[in-house]
Amino acid sequence: MTFSLSFTILLSLLSVFLLLANASALHYNHPIHHRHPRFATHDYRDALTKSILFFEGQRSGKLPPNQRMSWRRDSALSDGATMRVDLVGGYYDAGDNVKFGFPMAFTTTMLSWSVIEFGGLMKGELQNARVAIRWATDYLLKATAHPNTIYVQVGDAKKDHSCWERPEDMDTPRSVFKIDAKTPGSEVAAETAAALAAASLVFRRTDPTYSKVLARRAIRVFQFADKYRGSYSNALKPFVCPFYCSYSGYQDELLWGAAWLHKATKNPMYLNYIKVNGQILGAAEFDNTFGWDNKHAGARILLSKEFLVQRVQSLHDYKGHADNFVCSLIPGTSFSSTQYTPGGLLFKMSDSNMQYVTSTSFLLLTYAKYLTSAHTVVNCGGIAVTPKRLRSIAKKQVDYLLGDNPLKMSYMVGYGPRYPRRIHHRGSSLPSMGVHPGKIQCRAGFSVMNSQSPNPNILVGAIVGGPDQHDRFPDERSDYEQSEPATYINSPLVGALAYLAHSFGQL
Repeated sequence: MTFSLSFTILLSLLSVFLLLANASALHYNHPIHHRHPRFATHDYRDALTKSILFFEGQRSGKLPPNQRMSWRRDSALSDGATMRVDLVGGYYDAGDNVKFGFPMAFTTTMLSWSVIEFGGLMKGELQNARVAIRWATDYLLKATAHPNTIYVQVGDAKKDHSCWERPEDMDTPRSVFKIDAKTPGSEVAAETAAALAAASLVFRRTDPTYSKVLARRAIRVFQFADKYRGSYSNALKPFVCPFYCSYSGYQDELLWGAAWLHKATKNPMYLNYIKVNGQILGAAEFDNTFGWDNKHAGARILLSKEFLVQRVQSLHDYKGHADNFVCSLIPGTSFSSTQYTPGGLLFKMSDSNMQYVTSTSFLLLTYAKYLTSAHTVVNCGGIAVTPKRLRSIAKKQVDYLLGDNPLKMSYMVGYGPRYPRRIHHRGSSLPSMGVHPGKIQCRAGFSVMNSQSPNPNILVGAIVGGPDQHDRFPDERSDYEQSEPATYINSPLVGALAYLAHSFGQL
């Protein structure tokens, strides 16, 4: 009786399975669904191209013949001369003409991580991404050329901000600020080490000699960061604050830097450093904001891969730490601590909120990749959260950024029919050198800054600070909190867009 009943049940299950399989095959072979079984509302490939192109608009120094952002010209060609050091090149961080080393290094780390995780999906854009990274690393190598010294800023921010002028016209002091053994800056040094180490992985196959130079420099810079501990916000407070003050301290960067050096060099001393110092450096802190200042969440995700994929048992705790970060983002769970706008945008703070949207989206997609490799899920107090759910949350954030929001506005300049026209950016807002070759004086530009006229030069791919907590966006040039683009907003989105473009068959 039991055997025949079991056999009958098995037969029934088999017939149901065959029906479902057949139905699925019929559905898949339907001409509408054959190539793209899922519908993409956005051209992620176009957005990816533009997100990388943006970096050309932020270039400082001597521009190459193949410069695509053609309204830009050479600028700041004597940077470093006052200190008898070559500091020409690198990126302006945002809408001003200062080169801040701290956010530039973080931008470089995140561009590199984007390529490390998703570069294989980028097709033709991979080379453009590498070029964007190298523009930064060439500069960071110059800034770290002297042992136990890092040049961390070029330009007097207060004087720069009192002018509204094109980088090509710049006549404000190009003051140079450095950290060394007497005036330490562990957060900038460790982030610079992370950037060099991550980039060394990007160039390992295509330019092994350059990769080794980057790795060697990363090792030396991290030793300096760890040996001479202190915050650059103390040593250089009048010059770096309030612009890029380090509010989270330098412990997170030491952990983050060690994680990248471990990944790049495979030297067991870095794994040992993480084991010994992890807790002291705040590995388990419940700080779920990831950006240019605070690296804890990023370090947790990065180190969780070593446990999930490489099976490094000593890093078991980082899976739990990474899960805590993810659970804080999931609405409806007891761990949820993240605010969202009525339209569904993750909202951390009013100033440049989009940087948290892009960095969080990248971390979710990257963690989903690691979890998938390990055939596991996130555990949120007994609720299993799958990699698919993480990807869905990330996609929703990226889609909001690209136009699925109450204003139906793309927050990426040049993408879609409606996007910010009056961004807080000197070079974009003033007539280009080609149109107006004569010098525009320091104060003269403010008449343009305060006007309602659209920017004449389209800074294609620039992502602005974004809407407020009520999904409002005034598109006013003077509103730097909402209307200013920044390199560190774009850099994590490069990886996220590559993943989405590939997953929808656009790459």
